[in-house]
Amino acid sequence: MIVRLRPEAKIRWSRVENLHITTKFIGEWEESRLGELAEALESIPFENSISIRVSGIGWFPQPHSPRILWAAVRGEGLPELAAATGRACATLGIPTEERPYTPHLTLARIEPRGGGPPPDLAPLRRAIASLPGVDFGSFEASGFHLYRSDPVGGESRYTKLSSHPIKSLRQK
Repeated sequence: MIVRLRPEAKIRWSRVENLHITTKFIGEWEESRLGELAEALESIPFENSISIRVSGIGWFPQPHSPRILWAAVRGEGLPELAAATGRACATLGIPTEERPYTPHLTLARIEPRGGGPPPDLAPLRRAIASLPGVDFGSFEASGFHLYRSDPVGGESRYTKLSSHPIKSLRQK
């Protein structure tokens, strides 16, 4: 589906290997404290895997002047995992998020090239409207990961720093 949409707009499409669902954006963090952060994340209790469905397309912050094209993510337990991640990070002094949690996959970033006018999104909007459906499928998440994001050539490169299996939170 994305292969069909890419030619319709000159925007910065996400690489498949960079697609991820963020539960908590941490921001700058001292490398010397990575162990402390991984420990806090390891302490997050959660029960069972989370069934994730990726279905639907939207625009952030709003459709008329968007900066992001995204795919909607739904998963019972995902908001609870995001809240638990936020609480664990708050114990280390990381600010909590004030905005409501909106799980999504960033499909593309919409930016003017070289300070020029915004890209023409009309062909992309027509292509999306003509799709018979926008269901990307589903999968089971049995854990979550801590990633570092490094800017490289106008993109982000993600490096997995730690992995955390899902344990038991729903009872708490």
